[in-house]
This record gives sequence, structure tokens and C-alpha cells, in this order.
Amino acid sequence: MAEAFRGEFYQKVDGKQRVTLPAAFRQILLADDPDRTDPARPRVYLVYGGKNRNYVEGYSKAGADALAAQIEAMEIGSKARDRAERDLISRSVMVEIEPDGRFVLPPKVREKIGLTGPDFASGGEVAYAGTTNRFRLYRRDVYDAENEDDDDDDDDGVDPLALVGRAAKGA
Repeated sequence: MAEAFRGEFYQKVDGKQRVTLPAAFRQILLADDPDRTDPARPRVYLVYGGKNRNYVEGYSKAGADALAAQIEAMEIGSKARDRAERDLISRSVMVEIEPDGRFVLPPKVREKIGLTGPDFASGGEVAYAGTTNRFRLYRRDVYDAENEDDDDDDDDGVDPLALVGRAAKGA
């Protein structure tokens, strides 16, 4: 992966269910997809599986390949591998980004994040949240509600950098 997906971005969804991918994310997709057919159209892999998720995850070509390799390393026939294949491979879709940065949200993606029904027939708004090797795509109001309380998660007095340090030490 060339660079990490970083930041929060908000975009309107138009009446044709198209949305613009943040320019910073497009650059990562371009770098991680050197063998694409059209040099101006990088691919993004949108994973909509996982019944407890209220978001879709977006991977670059390199990120999607790395995820698939991790799943292939799992024991064939195991429940864990079957679930990973179903939720992360089968329930995903590849989308090419237009040269202007827009793409049409596939029906399964719209359904997963709740951009369906009469309230969203003429569009809506989405939130992109970078998470290092992938990004998450939410309906904007869902993202805002989910993160409203997260600013209070430091009640335990632990600095987030300390948590990263614990992970690095294997704690």
C-alpha cells in the first residue's frame, strides 16, 4: 500500500446515486492499482458483508489482494474461513472510479448503509473515514451519531497514543 487512508470527508450523493471519492483516496487507489486497464480509472473494492456493520469498507486493489491472501491462509473448510469468504469476498463489489472522481453507489452498498427508500431517492450524504489500509463509508447521519459519544471515550484517562504503544509491545 502506497499511503494510508486518512481523514474524514463528507460528500453529497446526487439523484443518480453518484458520489465523489475524496481526491486523497483516489491517489492511493491509483498508486495501488498499477495494472488497471484505464490509467484514469482506478478500482475500489467495496465490502458490504457483516450483518453487524452499519458501514461499507473500501479497499484499494493491493489492499483487496492482501485481504484475500490472508483469507486464503486460513484453514480450508473452517467456520472462520467460510465466514470471512462470505462476508469479505462474496459480499463485495469492484467499482471503477470515473476520471472526475465520481462513481455510482451499487444497490447492495446503498442498502447496507441505508441510502434507500423515498427519503434518499434524490440523494443524501455520505461520510468517508480513513482507517489506514482501508476506509469506511457511512451514511452521514449514522457516522455523526456513532462518533458523537466517541469524544468521551477518554474517561479511563488513557491517551490514544498509549494504546498504540501497548499494541506495539504486545500488551
